[in-house]
Amino acid sequence: MSNRNERVAEEIKKVVSEAIRTKVSDPDIGMVTVTDVEVSTEMETATVYFTSLNDNKDEVHAGLDKAKGLIRTEVAKGVRLRKAPEIEFKYDNSIEYGNRIESLLNEIKDK
Repeated sequence: MSNRNERVAEEIKKVVSEAIRTKVSDPDIGMVTVTDVEVSTEMETATVYFTSLNDNKDEVHAGLDKAKGLIRTEVAKGVRLRKAPEIEFKYDNSIEYGNRIESLLNEIKDK
């Protein structure tokens, strides 16, 4: 990813995090953390990776999808781009994956 894309992705991450925290009022979403944002080379789409303390990830994902228009509007206001990118949400399971690996390593160490 180019330097410009990385800067834009970081700005989008800040704006999306703030929008979810202050503007989105869906109770299904709960506490959501934006872990990463990837922007396509043409900056037409932004993939937002998130984690949640809520156990039902599907409800959180559906709530974020419902708020997609509001969040895109906030990105358009907060990030200086010619056209605001389409936003896609994906659950980031890297934390769970890391915990699983750590538990396996601890299991091996205990044997």
